[in-house]
Amino acid sequence: MHVHILGVCGTFMGGIAAIAKAAGHRVTGSDRNVYPPMSTQLEALGVELVEGFEAAQLSPAPDVVIVGNVMSRGHPVIEALLESNLPFASGPEWLAREVLRDRWVLAVAGTHGKTTTSSMLAWIMEYAGLSPGFLIGGIPQDFGVSARLGEQPFFVIEADEYDTAFFDKRSKFVHYRPRTAILNNLEYDHADIFPDVEAIERQFHHLVRTIPASGLIVHHRSDPHLAKVLAMGCWSNREAFAREPVAVASGWSARLGAGHADGSAFEVLCDGAPVGRIEWSLIGGHNVDNALAAIAAARHAGVPAEVGCQALCLFSGIKRRMELRGEVGGVRVYDDFAHHPTAIATTLEGLRRRVGKERIIAVLEPRSNTMRQGVHREQLAPSLALADEVWLHVPAEVRWDPSPVLQALEGRGHVSNDVDALASELAGRLHPAEHALIMSNGGFGGLHEKLLAALGAPRR
Repeated sequence: MHVHILGVCGTFMGGIAAIAKAAGHRVTGSDRNVYPPMSTQLEALGVELVEGFEAAQLSPAPDVVIVGNVMSRGHPVIEALLESNLPFASGPEWLAREVLRDRWVLAVAGTHGKTTTSSMLAWIMEYAGLSPGFLIGGIPQDFGVSARLGEQPFFVIEADEYDTAFFDKRSKFVHYRPRTAILNNLEYDHADIFPDVEAIERQFHHLVRTIPASGLIVHHRSDPHLAKVLAMGCWSNREAFAREPVAVASGWSARLGAGHADGSAFEVLCDGAPVGRIEWSLIGGHNVDNALAAIAAARHAGVPAEVGCQALCLFSGIKRRMELRGEVGGVRVYDDFAHHPTAIATTLEGLRRRVGKERIIAVLEPRSNTMRQGVHREQLAPSLALADEVWLHVPAEVRWDPSPVLQALEGRGHVSNDVDALASELAGRLHPAEHALIMSNGGFGGLHEKLLAALGAPRR
């Protein structure tokens, strides 16, 4: 079968391409920005790429067209597709029909931590010898790829609440029909498609409605929005998790090791009893939560909790999740995907617990649609409280005044409109034993490499 993918260079759609290729299909695709690293990864898989969205790419006609949610009405290829009789589907719809239908699906949903928890879960099952398939919105260091077909029956998927396609405004995750589901957390995000948090809660409940009675929902114990979702109706088994030991005897919790307040070592408890210990390279209380959820979900699929703990001791982490990009002259430069106030705060908390009183310089690009609209601007300064100094990159498309944020930062805040100038300014200010934490859900104009290069250049 010839599968043609529109918007193929996104992480999710690129994963669909890899899985379709592994399933034996001829795969072609197009996108507006066909460039490395995704273009080279796809070409290495044998995926034929076309630049742009012109109608000519539908001739000769493929057997099916998979439409990414980057596509909208008005593109010549979309108009030609709708005029034709060619079958088409969204990425989630195609994946559900062609791959997930006969699988035990383990889905990881939540505003934060989906990529990390999905990667942990896939790694635990790999360590246990189960060779799962997976599709993750990042690249786990232990696998080196974001997607693979894997072996029957298990498939781990990052279950995104964003909408599916221009013709299907349901959340992606309603297509996946999981037997095991992790609900990490729920907050307001994606202001471009959701009017309020209640709209997101309804989508999460649509997911809950698809899980069989014999399935399992692993959910955060203290999240108020998830509590509302489950109160709407729940017909499946449930297990709760929370990083700190709680008074109740049921569920999953953790006991941090002495001297490891940063979350780098902890004991895992199930129903109040120790089941294993984790010592790893990751930091942050949020990653302790992620680990508990992954261990619980893997146990539902038959992996003992003790084995899950053993696996996570060897877990290498995710690209762009507190990833150390380099160290020059004693200055350490990190890359992190944080772009929501809660994620920013938890990332900073983990780093602060690791480095103690050493200076942290937080560099933030408010790039997501929600951030650009200024929805979270009042929470931005509080989320950066643990940074010693803050730089905001505010390009022209950010249409809100950063002055109140700078004022709330009380002299610790600065604004830059140019990435090259920002790299130069930072390089001149950073000193040995300081930590530059760069946060963005995009490439930030190559700031990481530019800053490392500037730090290595001779000082005037």
